Amino acid sequence: MSAATDAVTLPAPPPTLLESASLFLDFDGTLVDLADRPDSVAVDTDLTDLLAALARRLDGRVAVVSGRSIAQIDALLGPVAHTLAVSGSHGCEHRWHGIVAQPERPDGLTHVATAMHAAAAGQDGVIVEEKSFGVALHYRLVPAFEAEALRLAETLAARHDLAIQHGKMMVELRVPGSDKGVAVARLMQRPDMAGTTPIFIGDDLTDEPAFVAARDAGGHAILVGDARASAADYGLPDPAAVRAWLQEKIA
Repeated sequence: MSAATDAVTLPAPPPTLLESASLFLDFDGTLVDLADRPDSVAVDTDLTDLLAALARRLDGRVAVVSGRSIAQIDALLGPVAHTLAVSGSHGCEHRWHGIVAQPERPDGLTHVATAMHAAAAGQDGVIVEEKSFGVALHYRLVPAFEAEALRLAETLAARHDLAIQHGKMMVELRVPGSDKGVAVARLMQRPDMAGTTPIFIGDDLTDEPAFVAARDAGGHAILVGDARASAADYGLPDPAAVRAWLQEKIA
């Protein structure tokens, strides 16, 4: 397993990094700026055009690997999403050329959603995000709620046998047994991607397993945002820089 680097500024990725590569992209904080509310994210045509061009440039070897569900990614990206591989819900569900693989939704997630909505009801700005295979509690607008959110998540995870996923000012309970690293490994087994070099670009703690998976498979990982301890070997400052770097590859 690749070791994490200390919290130092990482070098920018070289121009040749995408040669003979398969490209894996996180969504929030990587392709678009983080928003205070998950449902307030907007996607412009520049991004969808860029993704379409990258898919052509890499002969379809482009995947969006997100904590959002596939349904959410489809709603945000529109028709271009169906030209890409998409892994949603932290590696729990996958779609490739119209073929979908996903687990059964645990009944416990319904109880988790009810409990999280009850906890958020008296906290203006605390947001519950229900997904296909997880429920997230966002406290970006109420940082003082963090300790209570984490305690609630730990209690509910133990009660319903669910995995805890920590992220930027959020905590999520989801189906256990998968993560973004599993998603990368699974997609790299597809005939079109097998034998190529995996490149993963992401910003969050949820992306670290994917960074490790990409590097362990002989590839590279690009951390977006401020320096922190990470398994990534390159860095870019923000989503605008990610788009600019990718745009150079199709120019």
